[in-house]
Amino acid sequence: MKAVGYQQSQPITHPDALLDITLPEPVATGRDLLVEVKAVSVNPVDTKVRGSSSRSTPVEGQDYNVLGWDASGIVKAVGPEVTLFQPGDRVWYAGSIARPGTNAELHLVDERIVGHAPKSLDFAQAAALPLTAITAWEMLFDRLGLQPGKKPEGKTLLIIGASGGVGSIMTQLASRLTSLTVIGTASRPETHAWVKELGAHHVIDHSKPLAEELKAIGFPTVDYIVSLTQTDAHLAQIIEAIAPQGKFGLIDDPKALDVMPFKRKSVSIHWELMFTRSLFGTADMVGQHQLLNEVAALVDAGLVRTTLAERFGSINADNLKKAHALIESGKARGKVVLEGWA
Repeated sequence: MKAVGYQQSQPITHPDALLDITLPEPVATGRDLLVEVKAVSVNPVDTKVRGSSSRSTPVEGQDYNVLGWDASGIVKAVGPEVTLFQPGDRVWYAGSIARPGTNAELHLVDERIVGHAPKSLDFAQAAALPLTAITAWEMLFDRLGLQPGKKPEGKTLLIIGASGGVGSIMTQLASRLTSLTVIGTASRPETHAWVKELGAHHVIDHSKPLAEELKAIGFPTVDYIVSLTQTDAHLAQIIEAIAPQGKFGLIDDPKALDVMPFKRKSVSIHWELMFTRSLFGTADMVGQHQLLNEVAALVDAGLVRTTLAERFGSINADNLKKAHALIESGKARGKVVLEGWA
């Protein structure tokens, strides 16, 4: 089968950073699905893993590392223990960081972290959503304790980095499924317009002091803050802006995080990593299957839209290099998707 991989971590400008390769076809066993991958999207985790010293050489028993943690496709075969899917089903998912990725024509994935793809989306539109939808849903409803349909009247949510992949879906989920006042951040006119279009009630500029930006639109403090990027740079402003007994969530990797300044306000801190369930085989691992089905229903009902922003052509090394470079530039808006195998 065709795939894209690498043998040693390299800058994305290096000719061997990503390579077109051929690998043996995998076989579904246990609770695995064998998925014929039709489209993939690129996330910051792809670029981080590619540049990580822990993935500088292939894992034992493999000649290449294969990235990719977002896919849509068709189930080609199922393992003997599979109960949730059958061959021919259209699926979407984000996979496991502990297994080979989705940048391959055929991919093995545990059925418990796979959902039925939205009927109203094509493969590229669907591939834009799984990883970010899981991250956003788990942060809002599992970590911060919000509940879809519940009404915390008068409460506010600040999403730092609202124009990116996770921010684009979190803005929609929060504005459609809760009564929170949603405030997103963006620093360019086009990203400001994007966040507003996705349902944010207010948009402020994260290149300026956040606390001052919030006060200027009438919010001296906010109840919930989610930081999706550059938490280190914004931490002092987050501490100032969050309300007493507020909740702070983050998904990025600050070099250091001094939590003591939050104590005076009794603020709780919540991490989200969507790979936790699959990494540890948690008892609620099937929750990702369930939430992906719920998001698919929201998409088909017209309440949530795909966050696909750019189609980068077919799935190959050259196009994936271009997508990685865009992600690394920090200028991506929404999601970058590749589809088909040329």
